[in-house]
Amino acid sequence: MRILAIGDVTGPIGCNFLKSKLPELKEKEKIDVTIVNGENSALGNGISTMSAAFIFESGADIITTGNHVFRKREIQQYLNEHKNILRPANYPNKSTPGSGVCRYVVGTKVIYVINLLGTVFMESLECPAYTMNRILNSIEDSNIILVDFHAEATAEKKTLGFYLDGRISALFGTHTHVLTADECILPNGTGYITDIGMTGPIHSSLGIDPKITIRKMLTKMPVKFEFATGVCHMDGVIFDIDEVSGKTVSVKRVSVC
Repeated sequence: MRILAIGDVTGPIGCNFLKSKLPELKEKEKIDVTIVNGENSALGNGISTMSAAFIFESGADIITTGNHVFRKREIQQYLNEHKNILRPANYPNKSTPGSGVCRYVVGTKVIYVINLLGTVFMESLECPAYTMNRILNSIEDSNIILVDFHAEATAEKKTLGFYLDGRISALFGTHTHVLTADECILPNGTGYITDIGMTGPIHSSLGIDPKITIRKMLTKMPVKFEFATGVCHMDGVIFDIDEVSGKTVSVKRVSVC
């Protein structure tokens, strides 16, 4: 099974670029399932019902998010109504809209996609390792399990990857918007990469106009972030997963301009 994960889509410009490039990439690489992180896809920040629908229409099967998921109040009901869009699973489940786990059927196979939020330099949520223990104990009908770990610290991503090695098929990091060069298969068969990058303007600071981020750096004063414009790229990773063992057999970075 070939699973494609696409890095954080940034704003309307990122959404439009995704729509222009994703279908061709899926066909070329013979992708079975596509996961797209959409937490920065809305105008301003966060994800809206409009940007979520646009990402699905562009070819995503599952949308993951992160720390900006609830910036747009309208998304709360959408999360409750659509099982293929996730918020981090380590939010308090009983009081938080939506779900952090997606059960997805591909032909005769069932896969699970789990969204987690890091706790180092991020929100003070449940430890992602404890969250994963609980979720994995509840899964009985599949061994193909992928995790989008939306986290700031490289060490936290690496540590969780090793903690889950052999228990999940793959873990890919999001949030830092920079495609890392450490894709690998961990000793017990779990595919891993620290961050799968972003989809949006190349000449930007994580998608934001660099003139604005420079002004913020120099003045330390509040600024209104605006998305950059210009030439874009779409980053991600492809995991080839053995359907019997659930283990990753190859990992490949992709970056489309």
